[in-house]
Amino acid sequence: MAELIIYKNKIQHNIKTLSHYFSERNIKWSLITKVFSGDMEFLKNILTDEIIQHIDSVGDSRLTSLKNLRSLNPGIRTIYIKPPAKIYADEIVKYADITLNSSLDTVFALNEAAAKINIVHQIIIMIELGELREGIMRENVVRFYEKVFELPNIEVIGLGSNLGCMYGVEPTYDKLLQLVLYKELISAKFNKNLPLISGGSSITLPLIEKGMVPEEINHFRIGEAAFFGITPSNDSPFRDLIIDTFEFSANIIEIEQKKIVPDGVLSDANIGHTADFDEANSSETSIKAILDFGLLDVDINDLEFIDKSIHFVGVTSDMLVVDLGENRNPKGEKKYRIGEKLTFKLNYMATARLLNSKFIDKIFLD
Repeated sequence: MAELIIYKNKIQHNIKTLSHYFSERNIKWSLITKVFSGDMEFLKNILTDEIIQHIDSVGDSRLTSLKNLRSLNPGIRTIYIKPPAKIYADEIVKYADITLNSSLDTVFALNEAAAKINIVHQIIIMIELGELREGIMRENVVRFYEKVFELPNIEVIGLGSNLGCMYGVEPTYDKLLQLVLYKELISAKFNKNLPLISGGSSITLPLIEKGMVPEEINHFRIGEAAFFGITPSNDSPFRDLIIDTFEFSANIIEIEQKKIVPDGVLSDANIGHTADFDEANSSETSIKAILDFGLLDVDINDLEFIDKSIHFVGVTSDMLVVDLGENRNPKGEKKYRIGEKLTFKLNYMATARLLNSKFIDKIFLD
C-alpha cells in the first residue's frame, strides 16, 4: 500500500512554537484538527497532555471528531468551528464547549439542549465580512446579540469572522477593525464585555508581524500553520515553523516502455483523468510506471513530484500512471525499479484526503 508518513515531533514543535508565540502576545488560540478528521491514531500521537496544556481549545468541524477528542481526553476544551446543524443540538452541547453561530434558531436549540444537562454553552457570534460563507449580516449584529445574550444556558464569549477560506478575501486591518468596532458597540449598548474577538487564522499570521492586526483581535483558529508550517496567504513558512511534516510515497507496481498516444477509438466512457497528448507523437514511446493509488485516495493536483523529471500521464480510481522519461540517472544507470517507491510533497487537501482513505497506510515517525 501507498504510505502517508507523519512526522509527529515536527508537528508538535510547530504547536509548541505557536503556543509560545501567541502567549507572548496575550492571544488565545484554538488548534484546528479538521485535516485529520478525528483520526484516533493521530490524536493519540500528537495531542499528548504536554501539547494540550499550551492550547486554549482544540477545534473541528465534524461532530464525530469532537467525540473522538473527548474519548481521548475527557477534560479537553473543544470548539465546533462551523455553525452547527440545529438537529444535532443535544450532541453538540455534549461534545463542544464552544460553537461558532450565525442562526438564531440554532442558538435557541443549543440553549434548550444545554438546559437539559444543566450546563452553560458558550458561543461566538460570526459576522459576515465579505467572504460570503458563515456569518450574520453586519446590520443585524446588535439585534442578534440582543436576542441571545439573556438566554440562561448560553454565554456569548465573543465575536468572530471567517476570511480567506472560500473566495480568499484577505483579512486586512480594516476588515478586522470592523470586528473590534462591533464589540465596542455591544459593550456600550448592553454594558457587556465580550472577552474574545476571533478574527485570526493561519492566513492572518503575517499581518501580526507587520503590525496590521488590531490588538483587540485576541483569538486565532489555527490549523495549516500548525500542521504544515506555512501561512496560506503566500504558502511560505511562518517564522521558524517546520514545513516538511508529511511525506507521501507510493509503490511502483509496473514499469514498461509504452506509446505516448493511446491506440484505438477514444470514447467518453473513461473514468480517469489524463494529461494532454499530441497525436503527432503517435509513434513515439516513453518509459511509464504505475503506482498503487488513485482518485479514490487523493486529487493528483494536490500532489507534487519530488523528482521533477517525472511527469503525470493519467489516473484512474486506484492507479496512477507517470512518465519516467528514459528512467536513467546521470551515470546512465536505471533510476527506478519495480518494488521501489516514488515520493511526493503534499498540501493541506491532499493530506486530508489521504488520511480519510482506508487504502493508505498511516505511519507515525519521530
